[in-house]
Amino acid sequence: MKGASVVILGIYVTDLAFRAERMPLIGETVAGSAFAMGPGGKGSNQAVAAARAGADVVFCTRIGADAFGEIAQSTWAAEGITSRATVLEGVSTGAAHIYVDERTGGNAIIVAAGAAGTLGAADVDAIEADIARAAVFVTQLEQPVPAARRGLELARRHGVTTVFNPAPALPFEDDIYPLCDYITPNETEATALTGIAIASVDDARRAADVLLAKGARAVIVTLGEAGALLHTPDESVLVPAFDCGRVIETAGAGDGFTGGFAAALARGERPLDAVRFGCALASLSVTRAGTAPSMPTLEEINAVLGERPVLAAQSS
Repeated sequence: MKGASVVILGIYVTDLAFRAERMPLIGETVAGSAFAMGPGGKGSNQAVAAARAGADVVFCTRIGADAFGEIAQSTWAAEGITSRATVLEGVSTGAAHIYVDERTGGNAIIVAAGAAGTLGAADVDAIEADIARAAVFVTQLEQPVPAARRGLELARRHGVTTVFNPAPALPFEDDIYPLCDYITPNETEATALTGIAIASVDDARRAADVLLAKGARAVIVTLGEAGALLHTPDESVLVPAFDCGRVIETAGAGDGFTGGFAAALARGERPLDAVRFGCALASLSVTRAGTAPSMPTLEEINAVLGERPVLAAQSS
């Protein structure tokens, strides 16, 4: 029988976050109101989110033999995440510049993957035993596409549920779609993948239909403050976000959703409940600064879920 573990392939970067009223123009300097450094990277953020949400997490990546790599290792150890990180000499651990709008919490991000940008199929082959024992496998597109594809292929071979977060929205071959039990783009990524501009839930449904036609078994379009749309050949349900307080920073919210969704699936929750769990996690995360540091605990998520109706949704 499959275990309750979640295996995640992705990158770690150290986030360098700057808060200011606006982005500077080319050649301009603006004064910032705050700076923070902490652990980040989509894969690592998802691993932290899933671990805090109660999952047994294995994380595969590459890091450099440097100070940022040491932050990564200490982060995973503190969260109880099993590291399958290859440490490279002479290659830097990745970093991300994050601009945070101090008024709205919105963000703009530049990611340099560093060592994790060299991940390949061989790294995934090395963790095949972990994947085979897992309940859920998760990957994204911050590392090279061949590594993501190999992970999805191995998970499919071993009957493991696959969650593909196509972020950032980079080109990839259509043969990846049939490997996806769930694909989880946000509005921008869904638009890039389908050419359908998303200004409403119905637009999201049309985009999701395109992804289903390409071979994905289910689509979840995350819609920010509107929540998340679960769209399958049999149902289309909008799960609203939760009002957990003032929005401080939205960076990492999508990672939180995906990590929480995977953790809930791994412990046997049905997909709609897993989406609701992911929405609660993400709704809490945006009330806090940082990406990985903003991820809530299982107790905090359950407290939010316990205070709300079972589901307030649109269905068609």
